Amino acid sequence: MLFFIDESLSSDGPEGAPYNVLCGVAVKELQLWNLIQAIRSAEKEYFGMPLKSASDEFKGKKLLKRKTFRLARSADPIPQDERLRLVVSFLEKGQRKESGGTRMEFAAYGQAKIAFVHKVLYICQAHQVVTFASIVARNAKTPAGDFLRKDYAYLFERFFYFLELQHQDERGLVVFDEFEKTQCKILGDQMNRYFSQTITGRARSSRIIPEPFFVMSDLTTATQIADICAYCINWGWRIPGMIEPTRTELEPFGRRVQELRFFARRYSEADGREWPVFGFRYIDDLRPRLERAQDFFEDYKSTGQQGELPLEEEKG
Repeated sequence: MLFFIDESLSSDGPEGAPYNVLCGVAVKELQLWNLIQAIRSAEKEYFGMPLKSASDEFKGKKLLKRKTFRLARSADPIPQDERLRLVVSFLEKGQRKESGGTRMEFAAYGQAKIAFVHKVLYICQAHQVVTFASIVARNAKTPAGDFLRKDYAYLFERFFYFLELQHQDERGLVVFDEFEKTQCKILGDQMNRYFSQTITGRARSSRIIPEPFFVMSDLTTATQIADICAYCINWGWRIPGMIEPTRTELEPFGRRVQELRFFARRYSEADGREWPVFGFRYIDDLRPRLERAQDFFEDYKSTGQQGELPLEEEKG
């Protein structure tokens, strides 16, 4: 099983996204090539060529930015054959470095982008893609120590639960969008310590290979899918506690990604009950419980007022 991870960050681009979303998509090895081929076919269906040939990016912030919807609304829905003709004309002008598409070409391109993302999510569903996400508040406090952040640990926990439902010989490979080399090394070291030096991590290494792979996202289709899903969650999906506004036009995309979300029930031997496990979780504090407890007691000593130590709560 392959687990592709990418992010949608509040600092990413001029829009200033509401949250920091770490998103993972699980794809079976037997489905991966069929998934890639289906998406490549969809690119030709909607754009007449691969997006990279048109110097555009297969990323959420490029395909679903506000301008895309504004351009799409500038004309009535265009029939698919006519829309494709206009889109190809528009993209070929770009390849020739000619300026000035027509109003209808811009509208057709916006409509094609929106329709294409709908098709990508449909293809994901058809190929049994499963989504996971940690949604982190922009002002979430970060841990002082150099260990694996809670949003990563949460994704690995849910991925482990998902793998437990597969064949007993199934193992998970983690694939990240490559970033600055030093940061890749830091994350790799943190993962190694988590999976080799903690009781929980060692248990999960029975299913998840602790050493990650790093790839260039613009050359790796499944990582680009994770990017699109992260963007749709960031702008189009909410649960109680998430107070930042959505973009209304992206709410249908957020719901489509939610339909791919991992969900299961786990049995508790302690009390004999089942409890729900959600593939998405909102996190407003990235610090471990011990560090939060120390902060709580420091506040108590300085103010003399006792608050309530926050508990880990399942939100999905």
